[in-house]
Amino acid sequence: MRILMMGGTRFIGVYLTKILVEQGHEVVLFNRGNKPAPAEGVKQIHGDRTDAAQLKEKLAGEEFDAIYDNNGRELSDTKPLAEIFKGRVRHFIYMSSAGVYLKSDQMPHIEGDPVDPKSRHKGKYETEAYLAEQGLPFTAIRPTYIYGPQNYNDLEAWFFDRIVRDRPIPIPGNGLHFTQLGHCKDLASAMAAAIGNEKAIGQIYNVSGERFVTFDGLARACAAAAGKSPDSVQIVHYDPKKFDFGKRKAFPMRVQHFFADVRKAMTELNWTPEFDLVSGLKDSFQNDYLAAGRDSAEVDLSTDDEILSTL
Repeated sequence: MRILMMGGTRFIGVYLTKILVEQGHEVVLFNRGNKPAPAEGVKQIHGDRTDAAQLKEKLAGEEFDAIYDNNGRELSDTKPLAEIFKGRVRHFIYMSSAGVYLKSDQMPHIEGDPVDPKSRHKGKYETEAYLAEQGLPFTAIRPTYIYGPQNYNDLEAWFFDRIVRDRPIPIPGNGLHFTQLGHCKDLASAMAAAIGNEKAIGQIYNVSGERFVTFDGLARACAAAAGKSPDSVQIVHYDPKKFDFGKRKAFPMRVQHFFADVRKAMTELNWTPEFDLVSGLKDSFQNDYLAAGRDSAEVDLSTDDEILSTL
């Protein structure tokens, strides 16, 4: 297939591009051109996706069998792209988010659960709904927390920063909130498994790791990945309502249960995650955190100090 990928040079896009090229597809990236293509023979079309006129000028004359929209956050990001290729592509795969789900008493989240109209990811759901209304042959992927090498969000690195410096790990609440992480390579492999799969047309899939973990358990798993005894980690719990952090982020995850059932993706896409949590965290620690020298970099831990000083 000839495949258009929006983005393709950061995090998930790097893994997905490599997988698709290895499978023999012709991959064309559309991005701003700030980074080189992650694989040989990959063409790049440079432009600004937020400029609808530019999108039409650069892409209307191109033909593709499938599209991966990896970086559309709002409907306005994806609508011009969908308008250009409506009726012209066999598959439109959209990167959505499990963050669209409404907080629930019943877990895990399953595809079809109510969505939160106030979610900061509501643009993702609006895009899913638009693609369905327009009759595009779409598939939506809803990951939970994504981790792994090249992660540009401080998630596992937040824990590693404290573990390698033998610092206490301040965790809001009682540490028993369940969450879920999915390795970036596993997410990319699920997305690659969707393309051309007739079962996936018109479907939404939760994609993440198979198991769930508490906040405290995640701290201990990060310690194990960093080569330390999980029992050596000093975890400190605190009440976040007693602090005014302003725009500072004291903890990298939402303080609630947040995990989703991935059995539909595993069954219909014939996909199985390669990484369990600790092996995935080891991959991130060795091939990203240490490789980037972050273990010896200066880290701002003033928010931690503010929390710890009151306990």
